[in-house]
Amino acid sequence: MSSLTKLSVIPVALTLALSTQVQAKTTVNWWHAMGGELGELLEEVAFNFNDSQDMYEVIPSFRGTYTETMTGAIAAFRARQHPHIVQVFEVGTGTMMAAQGAIYPIYELMADHNRNFDKEAYLPTVVGYYTDPNGNMLSFPFNSSTPIMYYNKDLFQTAGLDPNQPPQTWGEMVSMSQQIIDSGASSCGFTTSWPSWVMLENFSAWHNLPLGTEENGFGGFNTELVFNNEHVARHWDNLKDWQDKGIFKWGGPGPGPDAAPLFYSGECAMFFGSSASRAGVLRNTEFNVGFGFQPYYDDIQGAPQNSIIGGATLWVLRGHNEKEYEAVSAFFEYLSQPEVQAAWHQTTGYLPITQASFELTESQGYYSENPGADTSIKQMTLNPPTENSKGLRFGNFVQIRDIISEEMEAVMTGAKSGQQAADSAVRRGNTLLREFEAANR
Repeated sequence: MSSLTKLSVIPVALTLALSTQVQAKTTVNWWHAMGGELGELLEEVAFNFNDSQDMYEVIPSFRGTYTETMTGAIAAFRARQHPHIVQVFEVGTGTMMAAQGAIYPIYELMADHNRNFDKEAYLPTVVGYYTDPNGNMLSFPFNSSTPIMYYNKDLFQTAGLDPNQPPQTWGEMVSMSQQIIDSGASSCGFTTSWPSWVMLENFSAWHNLPLGTEENGFGGFNTELVFNNEHVARHWDNLKDWQDKGIFKWGGPGPGPDAAPLFYSGECAMFFGSSASRAGVLRNTEFNVGFGFQPYYDDIQGAPQNSIIGGATLWVLRGHNEKEYEAVSAFFEYLSQPEVQAAWHQTTGYLPITQASFELTESQGYYSENPGADTSIKQMTLNPPTENSKGLRFGNFVQIRDIISEEMEAVMTGAKSGQQAADSAVRRGNTLLREFEAANR
């Protein structure tokens, strides 16, 4: 064999060897709904797992909004072209639970592959949201959040307010907003993203008011929405009144696309957003940011109670081989490590969903170096959850939430009163609940 021939054989041999190594890795497809900064951080989690071992490779794939990701995965499952893992937001839990035969429950997956998974390690409010009636975990907690108040400390100081004392009650919210406006510091007191999540779902939990019967849907299919009470109606009417006075600015339905920019620009002094918005808020503002609890009405008995989670969990879909599920279980075991959980919490603002990750973050001095970073966990654990404040589990709630946003917007435009809108949302929502019940009995 000539020297030239020998040299040409070596690269071929190396290529074949490398190809064999790459092919030996078991691939896991992970569909997710995180774009932008959070998407980059999610991809970093997958990269770190892939880099930590040489047997498995997780490939994350952004699939649009939470709704688009969930519906896309369901359609893909029917076509047998589905991923191994899909990220589903908390209001899709009821829909996923009803998809019997399509999901591979996490407690079964981890036990089947002898992986460490202790549900007791997770915060009770997280565990309760994603377990079946027997207390078995169905999906893997990944990114849990709760809405908190962000406020502009510089504007507070300009207006003569204590920058370290955000409003605690809605009465204080109004008076402080008016003082900020009157001082000329800004033209708006506050705005909000996700109005259904913040101004109804969490508003109700924070005031220990029921959204629906049967423990907000945890008790069974025959639940009915009952949130059209005087307190919700009054609050929605108040939001309209405060909007007319310039105290509040409607940032839009759904995620409230205009809300965060109103805060970033300094136009609104306060902003209600997900605790997971922390990273984005700090990156997009040039002023000192403060963090506070959601306000409460001090004439409603039992308030403040505790807030409820948002965010998402990771569901595993059936239809793949055991080798691939072994890889999925290895990935989840990796995600369970306190160091991984703590890093995710610290870089994103999502809750430290295990006690160990919270304690590790605290011991690392993160909270003392970043005042307010523990606001979400303090608000979530303010009091033990009640039937009204442990979360919600309604079928078709993705569509119901859209209805709630539509009805709230009707209040903001003056087309309906708070009571009319709440009554309509309950009526329309209950129709969807009955449709879901009929389809899944």
